[in-house]
Amino acid sequence: MDVNAIIYLISQGENTAVEFKRGDVRADSLAREMIAFANSSGGTVLIGIDDDGSVLGVETDKHHDEWVANIARNNIVPPINVACSELRLEGKPIVVVEVPKGKDKPYQDTSGRFYVRVGSTNRIASLNELMRLFQHSGFFHYDAIEVERADERSLNQTAIDQYFHRYDISYTEMEQQERSTLLKNTDILSDNGIPTIAGLLIFGTNPQRYLHNACISFAHYLGSEITEELIDKKNIQGTLPDQVEAALQVIKNNILTPSSIVGAKREDRTLYPDKVFRELIVNACVHRNYSILGSRIRIFMFDDRIDFISPGQLPNTITPEKLKSGVSYAVNPIIVKFMENLRYIDKLGRGLPMVYQETKKLGKEVRFEEIGEEFKVSLFF
Repeated sequence: MDVNAIIYLISQGENTAVEFKRGDVRADSLAREMIAFANSSGGTVLIGIDDDGSVLGVETDKHHDEWVANIARNNIVPPINVACSELRLEGKPIVVVEVPKGKDKPYQDTSGRFYVRVGSTNRIASLNELMRLFQHSGFFHYDAIEVERADERSLNQTAIDQYFHRYDISYTEMEQQERSTLLKNTDILSDNGIPTIAGLLIFGTNPQRYLHNACISFAHYLGSEITEELIDKKNIQGTLPDQVEAALQVIKNNILTPSSIVGAKREDRTLYPDKVFRELIVNACVHRNYSILGSRIRIFMFDDRIDFISPGQLPNTITPEKLKSGVSYAVNPIIVKFMENLRYIDKLGRGLPMVYQETKKLGKEVRFEEIGEEFKVSLFF
């Protein structure tokens, strides 16, 4: 970072991505800041800056780059790679530590404490936050856990029978014990005989009875902002296959179709093929973080674009730019398995690259963004 960039950061004050530290900061305190940034979305620590943004400077006879590197290597588990540089502000030396979003989350200190960044402070991760960190790392899969209060009666036996019929398995002709064993072996039921989140979302009779926000909110606004007049609003529920089909139909019903007169006939021209909208709906349903209980998938349509927003960050090593090239990831591997078998997705990761290539061919724009705890795809008209 150059001097002007640092001056701008200081002027913004401490926030989710910037932390000020005095020159006498202790190693364990700096380690906590780096852990919190690495477990979140990355950030910058400015050493030699007071809490109010005034420049205090650091000692000139200390090898700060070596000191910071040792903390990142020895005080953090697993070690992280940070960029450390020194520059002068107001004639005083300061140290800039740039911490990237971690690729090996979750990170902890040598005492076993996990920290996350919340606003302008860091704190020990809550149980739900820790669960998400382990989910991002692939150590834990939320879609495999049991759904409280649900039982086998919460599942649609006809849908299950149709699913297994694809594999020449006569589910309805099995004894009850055989059925339960099959459902457990395929992760529709847990080992305790209780429906998993994946099982309920794919085969449930009413998934939202237990998973209230496992649905899609659709809103169509007149103009280009959420504050504009609302044209249409829908709350789309049901199983994930049901949600995909219903959401696609709602989009098609709301989208304006340009047309031209050719001879005596009117020819409609679609803005995008259905497969583009379908892929973005499926991607949101399959890869959202279902452990974020207070949020749901949102599809917002405006005059100039349509936004697909799903709760949850991208997994550790995935970036929005990589998605264009076909990087495949599975936050919910059991859901991915079922949706792949039902022919809704391609496990090879060709869906989002297809969306990117289609928009290029049409001379339009698609934007992939990670914003806080959400992933957003904007498709421009």
